[in-house]
Amino acid sequence: MRQQQEHDLIERIAGGDTEAFAVLVDRYAHTVHALVARIVVTAEDAEEVTQDVFLKVFDHLPRFDGRSSLATWIYRIAFNTAVSHARRRRRPTCPIDERRIAAITDDEAERLEEMVERQQALDSLAAAIEALEADERALVTLRYYDDRSVAECAAITGLTEANVKVRLHRIRKKLYAMITSATNEYK
Repeated sequence: MRQQQEHDLIERIAGGDTEAFAVLVDRYAHTVHALVARIVVTAEDAEEVTQDVFLKVFDHLPRFDGRSSLATWIYRIAFNTAVSHARRRRRPTCPIDERRIAAITDDEAERLEEMVERQQALDSLAAAIEALEADERALVTLRYYDDRSVAECAAITGLTEANVKVRLHRIRKKLYAMITSATNEYK
């Protein structure tokens, strides 16, 4: 969204135009929900937190100062709200996706062991990501799931770019250690 369009939309919302706010929600709801869902884990919590995000956006919009894009400002609110929520909640266990197993054709049955090993690796990675602290999980989500640049991650999280790089490096090492440790337990 261009800067002038953002400004006009903000002015309309500040003036009480509920249709303008609906436009803002429609524009950002999908990406905000996707970010939140990866941080808070459960679908119910993701819905609740996404609603909380847009309530906060509405309440704080008059204080938006334009130092960043509107999108970055909204994602920062989403990031902070989701991380805070995740810290207050216990993380549920990660269930096995039975649908993927049921979708295996007869031709693929011969490669079942390879597919199971691949799925186990993905499950191990998912479980390791789930075990990260909420702020670490959020940073992984922004960088690798949402494909945000280091600069965007810094703007959203309030960290410096150098700090984002250092934290991501440490998180990758931590994930590697967690996965290899879990793998060695089963050998």
